[in-house]
Amino acid sequence: MSSPVDVEALKKYTRPHGLPFRLQKIGHVVLNVADLERAVKFYTEVLGFKVSDVYPPSLYPGGMIFMRLGADHHGVAVVGGKQASGTADRPNGDLNHFAFEVGTLDEVFLAREHLRAHGATIVFEGRRRAGCQIAVEFLDPDGNNLEIYWNVDQVGSDGIVRPTTEWKGADSLEAAVADPVRGQDTTLHLNNMSS
Repeated sequence: MSSPVDVEALKKYTRPHGLPFRLQKIGHVVLNVADLERAVKFYTEVLGFKVSDVYPPSLYPGGMIFMRLGADHHGVAVVGGKQASGTADRPNGDLNHFAFEVGTLDEVFLAREHLRAHGATIVFEGRRRAGCQIAVEFLDPDGNNLEIYWNVDQVGSDGIVRPTTEWKGADSLEAAVADPVRGQDTTLHLNNMSS
């Protein structure tokens, strides 16, 4: 049996002074789904999302669909191939990950160092392909995959997204900075950011 929750004590938790980065918003959520077509049909036809990009299963196991409501490249993405919730390969069921946006590239580097200093398990850093955001991905204490990112591609009213020929993956923050995608200014403004 779990211990009683001290509501007043929980309300006292707050953002610490001196935190080296500021999360601005929940930027996107990625869900594991059993049927990609069914999920995309729901998010587009029922909720009004637009498809931005598609990873076929040859590019990402199960396939992945990126969808948006506004200018951010994606607000929701779905990954196919979901099995029953709570399986050994996906202990957290339907959640693939959710992401927080920061305002500067420097903050992604600061977040990485802060996470390292607090013993968080970092599972990826650098730049993925579609959306081209530069990010650090890590686990929370329950094993949920989280992401802190900067500069997700924006999609104009014409609906045109960055062509796949311009996607550039990078396996570290330093590699992402050294080889930016078209239109991405990766100038760092703080000293000693790459380590």
